[in-house]
Amino acid sequence: MKPTSDTYSFFTAAYEKDLTIARKLAQQSSRLTALRTIAFILLIFAFAAGYDGHAAGTIAGCVLLAAFCLLVRRHSHIKASQQFNACHIQVVKDFLSRFNGDWKNFADDGAPLQPKDQPQATDLHLFGPASFYQYLSCARTLRGKKRLAAALVTTPPNRTKILARQESVAELIQRKDFCLQLLAKAAQLPDRHDTTELLSEIEAPLSQASHAIVRYRTAWILPLITLLSLFLAVFDLLTWTIPGLLLGLQFLLSMVFHQHNQLTLAPLNHLTHELHFYEALFRDLEQAKFQAAALIGLQQRLQTTQASQSLHQLAKLTDAVALTRNFFFALLGNTLLLWDCHMAARFAHWHDTAAENLREWIDTWSEWEVLLSLATIGQTRSQWTFPELKAGQPSLEAQELTSLLLAEDKAVPNDASFGAGTCILTGSNMSGKTTYMRTLAGAVVLAYAGAPVCAHFFSLTPLHIFTSIQVNDDMSQGISTFYAELLRIKQMVTFSRRELPMLICIDEIFKGTNSADRIIGAREAIKQLTRSYCITLVTTHDFELCDLKSPNAIPVTNCHFEEYYEENKIKFDYKLKPGRCQTTNAQYLLRMAGIISDA
Repeated sequence: MKPTSDTYSFFTAAYEKDLTIARKLAQQSSRLTALRTIAFILLIFAFAAGYDGHAAGTIAGCVLLAAFCLLVRRHSHIKASQQFNACHIQVVKDFLSRFNGDWKNFADDGAPLQPKDQPQATDLHLFGPASFYQYLSCARTLRGKKRLAAALVTTPPNRTKILARQESVAELIQRKDFCLQLLAKAAQLPDRHDTTELLSEIEAPLSQASHAIVRYRTAWILPLITLLSLFLAVFDLLTWTIPGLLLGLQFLLSMVFHQHNQLTLAPLNHLTHELHFYEALFRDLEQAKFQAAALIGLQQRLQTTQASQSLHQLAKLTDAVALTRNFFFALLGNTLLLWDCHMAARFAHWHDTAAENLREWIDTWSEWEVLLSLATIGQTRSQWTFPELKAGQPSLEAQELTSLLLAEDKAVPNDASFGAGTCILTGSNMSGKTTYMRTLAGAVVLAYAGAPVCAHFFSLTPLHIFTSIQVNDDMSQGISTFYAELLRIKQMVTFSRRELPMLICIDEIFKGTNSADRIIGAREAIKQLTRSYCITLVTTHDFELCDLKSPNAIPVTNCHFEEYYEENKIKFDYKLKPGRCQTTNAQYLLRMAGIISDA
């Protein structure tokens, strides 16, 4: 693990390098623009001289025309390089934003992807502004974004899947240049690029007319004969009647098959440059050398089906079909070459050999987007570790754990060592109780995703996460805050009867009712959630709960956070300490806010 200064300097150096490249490309583009203009003007004068009878002018015009075409081709390559460089700059800037806190301004915060039936996602800030998703996401496609959202779960997934992702992410963390290259190429795709409609259309079976076109691929003989007849007619070796009839026949055939051709080629009408970008991504992935078994497996899924080569063929075909959007080319191409018929035949052949693999290719890239996103933690944090997955009795341990959502230089690390039982967390307002619970449960979510966590050490057994932290009322349903919290805790109690391991985090238990009822209800709820397969954390300001006795020999312990004062100013060290809290600060905060006076 590299220190923050080294990781930050890597991205700042990459940013400076990109700016240098951008300046050079801009200079080259300006130079080529000038050369193209000069070449075009000169070739006009050269052909004009040739028209006046100067043979040298015609020769010079042909040379200048060839030079002009080469300059145009070179200029298009420079523009493509500029586009890639601009995307690379933006990707590097996004990484730098994760150091200075500007990541909270990322447009993609995943809020639309939050599961509606998962209050833990709200409690732990998994989605929305200043969330885990917003920090992590490098996904460009809608499929990748959804896959990343699905990885942020509160239910323990398959252990094998977690370990496979950990191995893959660990390798990517060390390959920052490779990750930046992939992300920059992916950034050329439209944001939230959705392939759902494309997959449905391409996977749909082709019409019988399309297969008839495939059976008559030998129709290329007719355009060949037509071109040959035109050549012979030019040299008076054949009457012009024959090529005229052949051209008329080809035009008639193109009209007869026009509707069928358009139906066959319809899926290609939605494709523009995206295929070229996917092709470039898959080529990089196919040619790279990996060590992680999961990465090799993803690579082989592309290699065995020749993903980049097949997409290259489809991209070229799409470009060829796009030419017919020009009326004059469509008329000339179909009359001379039966263009649409041949394009439909080529696409039908591609469909038969490769269409069934397209969904797998897209799914493979969406998994890559997840892995690249999870790797950002190790690439932007100085202290991180991969969680150890244990078996046996419920266990959750951490050393120097901090929250991913807090700036690393400001976050206060804390330890954790919890087994089955209940811990009552007390402390004054703003001392860090809720943040501690969120940090702990959030790290478990990252562990389930296969990501590193911000700690020196972290280990856990599989635990189902349940929370009651950010509970709100619902006027439309007639549900008060207190009743909403009751429903949350009822859900915990109901699930606990399944005797599955749980991590339960309850903040300010039953804060929505009076103190007498709150204490009675809290005692009963805690007793029911103190089980041999539950790690239960409860924060409270009710010191009466600190004396709660275990109902079943499962330990009930106390920990606390506290404040201190310097120069009549309240301060916090945000460090978890054993035992119950002995102080309060509500009156101080009320005076500080001017609500009560010192008198």
